Amino acid sequence: MNRMSLFHAYDIRGMFANELGIDDAYRIGFFLPRLLNADRLLVGRDCRESSPELFQALARGICDAGADVDDVGLATTPMVYWLTAELAYAGSVCITASHSPPNHNGFKISGPGSRPIGAEAGLKRLERWVRGEAVAPVAKRGRVRVIHERERYLSFLRAYLPSLKGLKLAVDTGNGMGGLFARELLGESADYLFEHLDGRFPNHGPDPLNPKNREALADHVREHGCDLGIAFDGDADRVFFLDETGAMAPPDLILAVLADYFLSRGEPNITVVQDLRSSRSVAEYLLPRGATIDTWKVGRANGSARLRELDATLGGELAGHYYFRDFAYSDSAMLAMLLVLDVFGRWKSSGRGSFSSLIAVIRRYHGSGEINFRVSDTDAAIRHLASKAPTMGAIKSTLDIDGVRVEYRDWWFCVRASNTEPLLRLVVETRDPALTDERVGQLSAEIAPFVASNP
Repeated sequence: MNRMSLFHAYDIRGMFANELGIDDAYRIGFFLPRLLNADRLLVGRDCRESSPELFQALARGICDAGADVDDVGLATTPMVYWLTAELAYAGSVCITASHSPPNHNGFKISGPGSRPIGAEAGLKRLERWVRGEAVAPVAKRGRVRVIHERERYLSFLRAYLPSLKGLKLAVDTGNGMGGLFARELLGESADYLFEHLDGRFPNHGPDPLNPKNREALADHVREHGCDLGIAFDGDADRVFFLDETGAMAPPDLILAVLADYFLSRGEPNITVVQDLRSSRSVAEYLLPRGATIDTWKVGRANGSARLRELDATLGGELAGHYYFRDFAYSDSAMLAMLLVLDVFGRWKSSGRGSFSSLIAVIRRYHGSGEINFRVSDTDAAIRHLASKAPTMGAIKSTLDIDGVRVEYRDWWFCVRASNTEPLLRLVVETRDPALTDERVGQLSAEIAPFVASNP
């Protein structure tokens, strides 16, 4: 087993059997109670074919360490986050590989209050124990208890359900965990695609950021005259919105729509945390309306912690994660969906137009999206681009909290190393699509000498 490859910045994840085996799951379970100082852990799982087997091994390890397991069964990752905080668990695990291929699986671990356990918060220690310490089961084993909390979670979400009158929706849960709740919340207001849970993901892959995986939903939206398409990833912690033409709204601009929900309710002192890849459009739209914008590092372990540190109202990422203070500072795709529907429903009912027109009010720049490069040395490539930045114009500001973001008068770029894959990620944004392409070409040429010869 190649356990070293399992432990990433935000979670534990790998190919089932080849990288993540039953013994790995058992040992991770055995050392988790020590890591979290817990005598009881909440465990949920997605619908992947390997999830039941991994649950059994993980639970056996937890019990051999003397702690109990509360088994919530099939669950979205956000449901596990919410229950961890709501029911005051010392920690939890969601067995999922999120948007990774169906032959992968993994564990997303949370601590008290649903605080994310990333590399710096404990995964590095856990890896050392899993790889290097002997397992000695205790005499008094813990027990597994099945719990039923689905309705409790649904009740929380329903409190945010807006009027759906006049909206025609299409929802693609992609055979993933969004199928647990989408129909329960939206009822007959939506058409449902690939709603049946099937961890083989037979209709398309579980990552809606891949345009191929949005094709069926886009076609349905256009053919059936839908106002909005909604797509969830495999574990339903990310959500994406397609306008009436089938085009995906940039996920960072959705953060501005979500902030509108709170601003429209007159909430004072709204702070919005965005990741450093986010469009300038978000700040230029929200700052005049009284919001405070904080730009921070990428990833749940960083975004959730920053939200908690600032007691911020909400946060979001270019990848489609949206965090809420009222959701234990964690991400919730279902809650994000409901708040977007609230804002859009009022927009449409007031006669102001389509979803694309709502996004057009916010959008002032044209971004490249994330462009990935497999390079031999990410740190060297980032240093090189930072050194070349002054030759590309007069720099307004530089942010180097996670890679580097360089701001110019009318454009900016961000380059950073992926925390989950051996990739360099580039984002460019200008006021003109042609100029964006030109800048991407210029920066790509600078990166070219670092591209690995054997990808």
